[in-house]
Amino acid sequence: MAARPIGMFDSGFGGLTVARAVIDLLPREHVVYVGDTGRYPYGPRPLSEVRGFAHELADHLVTRHDVKVLVVACNTAAAAALDDLRAALPIPVLGVIGTVGTIGSGAYQRAVEATGARVELTCAACPGFVEFVERGETSGDQVTVLAERLLAPMVEAKVDTLLLGCTHYPYLARVITEVMGRDVVLVSSADETAFELRRLLLADGLDRQPDGEPAQHVFESSGNVAWFAEMGRRLLGPELAFAHPMARA
Repeated sequence: MAARPIGMFDSGFGGLTVARAVIDLLPREHVVYVGDTGRYPYGPRPLSEVRGFAHELADHLVTRHDVKVLVVACNTAAAAALDDLRAALPIPVLGVIGTVGTIGSGAYQRAVEATGARVELTCAACPGFVEFVERGETSGDQVTVLAERLLAPMVEAKVDTLLLGCTHYPYLARVITEVMGRDVVLVSSADETAFELRRLLLADGLDRQPDGEPAQHVFESSGNVAWFAEMGRRLLGPELAFAHPMARA
């Protein structure tokens, strides 16, 4: 089972930050990533609809690719369906927890309350960030002006740590740092997810052992495959040399 791939899905490109972190941290592991660009963005959709998409994509990765663990690399999908997927699937499931959908679900508030940590939590959705990233615009005056407006509640609250709750947001880390100030620590949910995945694989004996064969990475899209490959390669890197259409059941 340890030789089987890690499965990931996202509504589009944001989850590639998680894929990048996993490939860097776990270079021996095979990865299969599905970008549901035919139906993105998930954020504005009802959580019940997103939950249905999540089950469809998870079933695809389990039945067609025989993945050994599933990473829900989409904040909105994780908020909508993570517990359901964990109950339904025969493999471990990890998720990231952003978008309007994530903030509205109360997922962060519940997670912090469950830890019992004595922290003051300020949450803000940032509509517009995703659209800039998915146009390949990660810097410039327009992005900065939007960041100043959306992050104003965080600046006013004088936060000392900022969780980049959406997987798209690390692409905007430089602009966010300029707005928030260099004393504010940025925490990437992509990196933290990769660390948690490594802990899980080692604890369950699911980490792939050296066998002389390089890791294979497969990327699929439910939408325009050429566009997904072009934009995805710019965001992820050379591992995304080309993409395949997601085969519908």
